[in-house]
Amino acid sequence: MMERALLRRAVISDVPRLKAIRASVTENVLGDPSKVLDVHYEWFVANPGIFVWEEQNEIVGFSAANPRDGSIWALFVVPGFEGKGIGSVLFREACNVLKAAGVHRAWLTTDPNTKAERFYRNSGWEVAGTKDNELLFERTL
Repeated sequence: MMERALLRRAVISDVPRLKAIRASVTENVLGDPSKVLDVHYEWFVANPGIFVWEEQNEIVGFSAANPRDGSIWALFVVPGFEGKGIGSVLFREACNVLKAAGVHRAWLTTDPNTKAERFYRNSGWEVAGTKDNELLFERTL
């Protein structure tokens, strides 16, 4: 049987893997892990949905958008799987969640001088300022 890549919505049983991915990144490291709890992941699974990318039956990236405030809450790809277009697919899905919710101007934050900053700039997002010592990006959807 051929293994294939798969984009799908996350389910509750994926939360431990999502947390492991979030903890695995080498840039935009979560300074205080106690600020992102299981209940946060669970809300996104139950509501607009977290999208995951699987390769060989293992989740290697995920994204989540928050229609309550128009933000991209998460976009993470496991080191070693970056640069393969996975982040672009996941990012598009997160933006689609916001569009479907009627959000017209989306935002996100990321650390400066990172691959993420370059990714968002190359995706057409613009720096609108700073928030909590991170770059604040915005884009009309």
